[in-house]
Order: sequence, then C-alpha cells, then structure tokens
Amino acid sequence: MKTVTAALSIALAGVSLAALADAGHGSYGRPGDPAKVSRTIEIDSSDDMRSAPSRITVRRGETVRLVVRNKGKLTHELVLGSMKELKEHAALMRKFPNMEHDEPNAVSVEPGQTRTLLWKFTTPGTVYFGCLQPGHYEAGMHGKVVVTN
Repeated sequence: MKTVTAALSIALAGVSLAALADAGHGSYGRPGDPAKVSRTIEIDSSDDMRSAPSRITVRRGETVRLVVRNKGKLTHELVLGSMKELKEHAALMRKFPNMEHDEPNAVSVEPGQTRTLLWKFTTPGTVYFGCLQPGHYEAGMHGKVVVTN
C-alpha cells in the first residue's frame, strides 16, 4: 500500500508540474526564436541566495537570451512565471526536492556552470523569476522582469 501511495504522489507531482509548465506561458510569453534575439542579459546566481540583477526591463514582443551563471557551490535555477506559479512550484520542490523538470521557462544550473534561456515576452506587466531549489526562493533568490509597451 505504501508503494502505491508513493507512486501515486510522484505521478500527481509530475502532472502538477506539467500543468504549471503549460498553464502560464500564454499569459507572459513563450520560448524564443534564437534568430530573433534582440539582446543578451546575464544573470549571476550565488550561494548568498541572490540573483543579480534582480530587476530586468524588456519591451513587449522582445526576445531575450537570459544567460544564467552559477557562481556558487550549490545547484541553482531560474524559473519564469507568475508569483502564484512560482510559489506553487516552490511548495512542490519542498515536498519532492530531488524532482527533475525540463520546462521551457526554466533552467537548472550546476555549480560553476552556465545555462541559457531564450524567451519572448508577449504581455506588458510583471513576470517573476526565482530559484525554486528548496529554501532558495524563501531566502530571497528571486526577482522580476518588467515588460513595457
């Protein structure tokens, strides 16, 4: 019975992550076309639980290359989404800390490594980003992208 319960919990977590990955993209953007990148923005992640810069401004319709550099000794990630999506995803990560995911709005970056995320921001407003490794978001590892007209 415990095996069935554990398997069901893991399956539901996978379904929840897939829903999170697909649910919000239309509201703030979609994966970008490498041929249409207008600029590159470098973001440094470190073990002081900060991302720098923590505030980015882009234009609606702009496709950017986010280059995420992990300067720490812990794994970090950058996940784009609404505040609600990030908080829900962070809660799942606390429950299932070893879960792996491969959504187009996220990159996981091992210590000393660099990963790239291409994104086209389609709607004016604020899109949030954060590291959802257990405890990192809560410690302050998050920021926002302001999308202007």
